[in-house]
Amino acid sequence: MSQVLEHYKYLHTIPELGFVEHKTAAYISQRLKEAGYDVCEHINNTTGITALYDSGKPGPTLALRADMDALGHIIDGKHCAMHTCGHDAHSSIALTTAEQIMQENIVNKGRIKFIFQPAEELGSGALAMIEGGVIDDVDMIIGLHLRPKDECPKGFASPAMYYSASTTIEVDFIGIPAHGARPHLGINALDAASLAIQAVNSLHLNPALNYSAKATRCICDAGVTNAIPAKAHVCWDLRAPTNEAMDELKAKVLNAIEFAAKSIGATANMLVSKEIPAAVIHDEVTDIIAESIKDVLGEAGLKAPIYTPGGEDFFNYPRERAHIKAGFWGLGVDLVPGLHHPDMHFDTTAMVDGVNISKACIRRVLG
Repeated sequence: MSQVLEHYKYLHTIPELGFVEHKTAAYISQRLKEAGYDVCEHINNTTGITALYDSGKPGPTLALRADMDALGHIIDGKHCAMHTCGHDAHSSIALTTAEQIMQENIVNKGRIKFIFQPAEELGSGALAMIEGGVIDDVDMIIGLHLRPKDECPKGFASPAMYYSASTTIEVDFIGIPAHGARPHLGINALDAASLAIQAVNSLHLNPALNYSAKATRCICDAGVTNAIPAKAHVCWDLRAPTNEAMDELKAKVLNAIEFAAKSIGATANMLVSKEIPAAVIHDEVTDIIAESIKDVLGEAGLKAPIYTPGGEDFFNYPRERAHIKAGFWGLGVDLVPGLHHPDMHFDTTAMVDGVNISKACIRRVLG
């Protein structure tokens, strides 16, 4: 069994949610230490890990980042953690790459840093690592993600993944309780929530943009069927292709929610609970990744850049440290039926391509 499949076989059996990836981090950290890296654990009081190798010769510091957390699912009525987004594969690829470049003496100048990040799914893992100072010394950073089969099949890879900005807004609508027979004495929080949902659905940006704003959760219950509910909780998911478009969309959504509630005398307590920026990708890094893909998969294996409405908290790194050159690529692994699906699976042998492409990138920058 290859190193990457060995790591994956174990990590896939211990899925852990964001910021509690204790077993995952312990396994990765131990293997990195055995490989000869200077390992830092518990970054910013989290499960985050960095592994550094300094060649001792002048050159840039290149970082490769992998996420570690699993997703939360409800299966047969029970909450559980499952690796349905491929983060166990990302960690396995990065860990194997780290081991093999030491074995093969690939780094001949500068420094290589591996970042194993918690809580990507929560949208706050990258920010925690940034606050912990892990990229203060980094010149270039590269991330990757497995891709669905219909977007990028096995034997192919894309040198640039242009993720969208995503925002989560959570709102508590506050009304006044009353008996169902005397609605004039109350303010129905469910009505306020319904009006706000319709108001948001009526918003528009430039139709040339791929954007959306939709309610994804609504919780409201007075406890009985003949009472006016005084509280309703609604979540909205927003997507936009650029950070500028997201700023416009978010402002319009917050305004629509506030005034929809006010129109019937309710109040809306609004919280922007998660914000993930749109992709910021450097052409130089994309070129390095593209050439590395061709080194491994040939010219025919190079896909065009991919634009996706999905969000990726990796892009907090270049947003918070604008001097860093960032690149993000997609790996074809015949993944079906889709990311975040409880039955998600893929051809695990394709992870070897991920390792070889990662090594080729390091060789081009630090070899």
